[in-house]
Amino acid sequence: MESLLSIENWFTLLMLILLQAVLGFDNLLYISLESKKVEPERQAYVRRVGLIGAIVLRIVLLFVILQAIAVFQEPFFTINVPGIIEGEVNLHAFIVLLGGVFILYTAIQEIFHMISISEHPEGNPKNRRSVTMAIFWIVAMNLVFSFDSILSAIALTDVFWVMATAIVITGAAMILLADHVADFLDRNRMYEVLGLFILLLVGILLVSDGGALAGLKLFGSDVLPMAKSTFYFVLFVMVAVDLVQGRYQKKLMRQRARIEKMVIEQAAIKASEEDVGADEKSKSGEETKGAQV
Repeated sequence: MESLLSIENWFTLLMLILLQAVLGFDNLLYISLESKKVEPERQAYVRRVGLIGAIVLRIVLLFVILQAIAVFQEPFFTINVPGIIEGEVNLHAFIVLLGGVFILYTAIQEIFHMISISEHPEGNPKNRRSVTMAIFWIVAMNLVFSFDSILSAIALTDVFWVMATAIVITGAAMILLADHVADFLDRNRMYEVLGLFILLLVGILLVSDGGALAGLKLFGSDVLPMAKSTFYFVLFVMVAVDLVQGRYQKKLMRQRARIEKMVIEQAAIKASEEDVGADEKSKSGEETKGAQV
């Protein structure tokens, strides 16, 4: 009871909710893109079930990490190829690295799929993913994304109910926002490219974090984690460039439309003048013939 009445715990809860809200943006983006791989009528169901399952497993993961945090920090295998790659990989680093590689693969695959010329329409059943598999990947990647937020939560407090409450509240907010994010991407297809490159950036962030956690050295140089400030700055620049380019493209399209309209109007005026000239010439010819008669 004393824990519930503590102002410090409630302040920590607020901080954790804000922290997980910021860290949850990339997760929402992945969920929206992943759910689009199933039939349109099942997409909302996949997002809801995937997130509910992820919330439950996040709380389980939180409990497991609290009980056995040392297991996640102790190296369980060593990489040693002198001069090329060296490091000691623990379970935490392995999961983050694996998640980062998978997100990189997913983003690159979707980018190539977007720019490739395919004989099949986008909605072809061959390109679809089963509901079960989509839910599985949403839950799995949600756990990967949750590692940083859970470890940050443990660093801020050791009160279980505070951490669990923050997970439930942010999870419920994500359930509400996931449909809106997906609808926005459906209505604004041009932002899918931006979303995929943000996902690519998230993959790089996770790989660099995992490499740093494992103390990896590539070709004699330490793998350093991407600073969160750098990540958000690059993210801001990408969004700003996309918005400016979108507005500039619309401006160019309007200018082109005006030029085309002017060309059409001038062509119509010229054609009208030619028709008038032809009519006058025809009348003049008829009058000349009449005079001769």
